Amino acid sequence: MSETAWRGAGALIRPGVLAFTGTIGGTRSHAHHAVQIVVADAPVTVLDGDGRPHTGAEIVIPPDTEHRVETGGATGTVVFLDPDSAAGRGAVRRVATAGWSGGPALRDPARPATSTADFVDGLLITLATASGGAVTARHPGVVAAVAALPAMVARGPVRPGEVAAAVGLSASRLTHLFTAQVGLPLRRYILWLRLMNAVHLARDGQDLTTIAHAAGFADSAHLTRTCREIFGLPPSALTGAVAWDVGGSRIVQAPTGDRRPG
Repeated sequence: MSETAWRGAGALIRPGVLAFTGTIGGTRSHAHHAVQIVVADAPVTVLDGDGRPHTGAEIVIPPDTEHRVETGGATGTVVFLDPDSAAGRGAVRRVATAGWSGGPALRDPARPATSTADFVDGLLITLATASGGAVTARHPGVVAAVAALPAMVARGPVRPGEVAAAVGLSASRLTHLFTAQVGLPLRRYILWLRLMNAVHLARDGQDLTTIAHAAGFADSAHLTRTCREIFGLPPSALTGAVAWDVGGSRIVQAPTGDRRPG
């Protein structure tokens, strides 16, 4: 998505998910690491790297895949999912079996979303539980890690070993439990918290260099590279004058029985 690919006033960021609500515009050809999901009130057309069109009101674009929005204009929500998250893996599986614009409905028309957050919650549940597996309760160490991480990340760089020591588990045990029960690897979770901090700082009017350093990035170039690698977006898209919902750690837990990459 290009810098002018969406127009609207709603945006949301949480560990593993970034979403924008508004008018969906055309883009240049690009690729990014996040899975991109477009859910609109009218069909849009996305071209893949070979120029093949994918048209529908619900489109899932796999990670690291060249694409461009050819025909936009509809109003809807554009969601970027970390492909290592439970929902991201579900989205990749969906593309593998049903293509970019096929598969079961991603939203229940009988239950219209009342907000971007409500819509994202429903989408994550739909994708993360697509395999039909049961959700397991979180280990107390994982619960403690999720609670402690925002403050740890705000203080500076965080290593998995530090988090493990803080919650009384070995690093290998925590990283295994965290991925299985939170649905996102610990290192990726920490990166998303840093991006969330960047948005918080931008809302306070900080400049890009200050934001980058305070959020734990080496410099503004490092922040820019990270944003473009994951989302195909410059930091300005994350720091624009929109109504941000910088929510809590509402990652949907990974279903048991199927935690393989998509």
